[in-house]
Amino acid sequence: MTTNKQLHTFHIPVMGLAFTIDSPIRVAKYGISSVISIADDELIEKMRAFYSEKFDVPYQEITQKIHDYRAQRITSYLNLVDKIVKEKFESFKTELAESKQALENYIAMLPNKSEIKKGLENLLEDGIAFKENVKHYLENNLSPGDIDVNIMTKLDKDNFDKKEQLPVEFNDAHAALRGFANSNLTSSVVLSAGMNPRLFAYFENFSSFFPDINNNLKKKIILKVSDFRSAMIQGNFLAKKGLWVSEYRIESGLNCGGHAFATDGFLLGPILEEFKHKKDQLIQSAHDIMVKALGQKEMHIPETPLDLKITVQGGVGTAEEHNFMLDYYNVDSVGWGTPFLLVPEATSVDTATRELLINAKEKDLYLSHISPLGVPFNTLRGTTNEMFKQKRIDEDRAGSSCPKKFLALSKEFGAGGICTSSKKYQDVKLNELDEIKSTLSVETFNKMKFNITEKACLCVGLANASYLENDIKITGQSQGVIICPGPNMAYFDKEVSLAEMVQHIYGNANVMTDTNRPNLFIKELKMYIDYLKNEISTVSDEITASQVKKLKAFKSNLFEGIAFYQEFFANTNYFENSIAAIQNQLNFYINELNGVEVPELVLA
Repeated sequence: MTTNKQLHTFHIPVMGLAFTIDSPIRVAKYGISSVISIADDELIEKMRAFYSEKFDVPYQEITQKIHDYRAQRITSYLNLVDKIVKEKFESFKTELAESKQALENYIAMLPNKSEIKKGLENLLEDGIAFKENVKHYLENNLSPGDIDVNIMTKLDKDNFDKKEQLPVEFNDAHAALRGFANSNLTSSVVLSAGMNPRLFAYFENFSSFFPDINNNLKKKIILKVSDFRSAMIQGNFLAKKGLWVSEYRIESGLNCGGHAFATDGFLLGPILEEFKHKKDQLIQSAHDIMVKALGQKEMHIPETPLDLKITVQGGVGTAEEHNFMLDYYNVDSVGWGTPFLLVPEATSVDTATRELLINAKEKDLYLSHISPLGVPFNTLRGTTNEMFKQKRIDEDRAGSSCPKKFLALSKEFGAGGICTSSKKYQDVKLNELDEIKSTLSVETFNKMKFNITEKACLCVGLANASYLENDIKITGQSQGVIICPGPNMAYFDKEVSLAEMVQHIYGNANVMTDTNRPNLFIKELKMYIDYLKNEISTVSDEITASQVKKLKAFKSNLFEGIAFYQEFFANTNYFENSIAAIQNQLNFYINELNGVEVPELVLA
């Protein structure tokens, strides 16, 4: 009998398409939860072939000729990961029971306040019947980390059979959800990138998302949110369908990795404060609505609200910040993403890209507009993708061959959709630009050309790292690797073991050599001010009233956030050694923000 009690106080969030594609196979046996992206069924199928061979599991390819191949590929891979994790976990428990050294090494990785850690330490001191006692204790107290999955709700492209549009359940995100729902996993789906009403409604088709007679959920829903209001709206929307959100995963809008979904100037500290004080409201509101919906469906109704977790991720880099999130904001877990890109035991990154990450400084990590989604994207300078993309531009062959089409979401040229990073799209746009070239200044022309050709093929670039690491053949046009670390990467500059990184998180080791790293709240504040400046610099002379209103609100919200921090840091016992520096930095950013002028509306 194993327990589902959470062992660690951190989790590894989804990163890119490939970087956590097999993280559960690597880390779940230690009780560490991680998240697999299930956006790219082609990568998933190739990883299933790879791991089937590695673990001697029979494999039959699921080709695109098979009906519902996308969902079937996802289900089959997740079932394989589940099988491998369970086998590795059983072997690991046996190893811990038979080797005191292995047990000591494992104990060193556990949180300092963990009851399980104390229990295992007591067993180490008990020389009598050591093996049997340890085995019995592990059976009753240990469980593997969760094998969670991620779906970006916006990546829900319509699909076609020749020219005939398929039903909505064959849309990309719908098929991915079906793939997860049909798997053997007892875990969660993390929904990111906002609300997709059609996709949210599709959850009703799967009984595993509803509470059983014992109030258990076989499959759970995690919502990645940026503020309390969106959490309430999305949570209640799902509750109206009888569905429970088991976790709200609060992510810093800019101080994270991958796509950066900026808030309207709302900072992480005040956002977390609101969740801290209104968690009960979030629970009761959703419970009341869910009870009504389940009654209408004539399904089992839990008498009391189901468990609800609040977690946070984005920019946390020290044990002090980690413990602060747990102790002050009472979060259930803290996401550590970017630093794990330097842990080969945990993530799938090719050697050349990992070396680039090791050497990355603040100036090398920036928000770009390379994403075809039109959302700012955390980018690293000097990647192989950057090199291949520029080579094609220089040879007048800009754009990607677009083999996967996951981001073919623009309907500008027809219902079938097209990706703005594709050669087909960029050829049309560059030809249109050439036709008006004579009317433009050289500077304007070059800027407009750059805006077209800057878009990168994320579908291929974010998947290639796994192929390179595992010597899986890459076919088609050379795209190299795109990687999307958060700005925290600048302060981690060496490859480390899993044990070292976990001990760093818990304050029992330090893998960071840069002592000038700003507090995560200060780093986020700077990024938001830079973001505001950039937004102002890109508005045209014909600025609209709504743009002016939005920019002014953004600036006002930043001032309110700074005021919150000033009061908080003046009255806290946390961050004692850096409070003076933090207050000085807040004063500096007040002056900087005062100097940021929002354009006024010019009336004709």
